Amino acid sequence: MSPGPARGRTAGADGGGPRRGPVRRWQLVRAGSDAVPPSTRRFMARARQRRMRAALPWAVAGGLAALVGLVAWTLLGTGLFGVREVRVVGADLVTPVQVRDAAAVPDGVPLARVDLAATARRIGALAPVERATVTRDWPGTLVVTVVERTGVAAVPQGDRFVVVDASGVVFRTEPRAPAGLPVVRLATPGPDDPGTRAALDVLDVLTPQLRAQLTELTVEGLARISLTLRGDRTVVWGDATRGVDKARVATALLGRKADTIDVSAPDVVTFK
Repeated sequence: MSPGPARGRTAGADGGGPRRGPVRRWQLVRAGSDAVPPSTRRFMARARQRRMRAALPWAVAGGLAALVGLVAWTLLGTGLFGVREVRVVGADLVTPVQVRDAAAVPDGVPLARVDLAATARRIGALAPVERATVTRDWPGTLVVTVVERTGVAAVPQGDRFVVVDASGVVFRTEPRAPAGLPVVRLATPGPDDPGTRAALDVLDVLTPQLRAQLTELTVEGLARISLTLRGDRTVVWGDATRGVDKARVATALLGRKADTIDVSAPDVVTFK
C-alpha cells in the first residue's frame, strides 16, 4: 500500500525537508450595529447618560470656579479696574485736593481692594468734616460724599476767631466773627471743655426772640454765664440748669425798660 499525501506539509522542490502550508492571519473586524442586540444598545446608551449626568455638576462647578477665579484675579490682581479718579461731593470748607490727600488711595490700586471704611475715617479726620462716606463707581472711580460741620458760635482767640459746631469741635479759624454767628467768650473752646458745653447748652434753649437780640454770650465760670443783648442790655443767666425756664422768663421781660435782667433763679427774677 502506498502512503497517502502528508497533511499540512509539502516536499521541497529540491528534495529538502518538509515545508509548511500558508499561514492564516487573524484580522479584527468591527461588527455592524446589527450585530449588537437592541437590549444591549439600550443598556449602553443609558449607562452613557448616567455617566454624563453624574459628571455634569462637577463640570459646571469647575467652570464656575474657573470663572470666579478669573473675575477675582481681574478685580483684585490687576489694574484693569484700578482707581483712576476720586470724585468729591459736598465739599466747601475743604478742597477736593485736601480730601484726596486725606483719602491716601494711590492711583491704579484695584478698586475692589480699597477699604472704604478706613478711607472714610481718614477723610473724617479733617477738622471741617463731620462725616464722610466712600463708595465705588465702576470701573475706576471712588466717590467721596462729605458732610461738613456747621458753625454755631465764634470764640475770640487772640486777634482771631475760631468757629465751633454744636459738639464744641473747633474746625475753622477766621480773622473776624462770621456773620450770623453769636460770639461766645470763653477760655478754652473744645468738645471736652465744661465751659464750652455749658455755653452750647444755653444757646440751644434760647427762644427766637432772645437769639435775635443776642450779640455775645460770656462764660466766666460754670455758674457765671451771661448774655449781652443789643442796646448793651445784660441777662444774668447763672449756670446752665433750668435753661428752658430761664429763656421763657427772659423773653417775657424783654419789653421791660431794664439794663440788667437776672434770671439765674427763674422763680425770683430781678431787674434794674
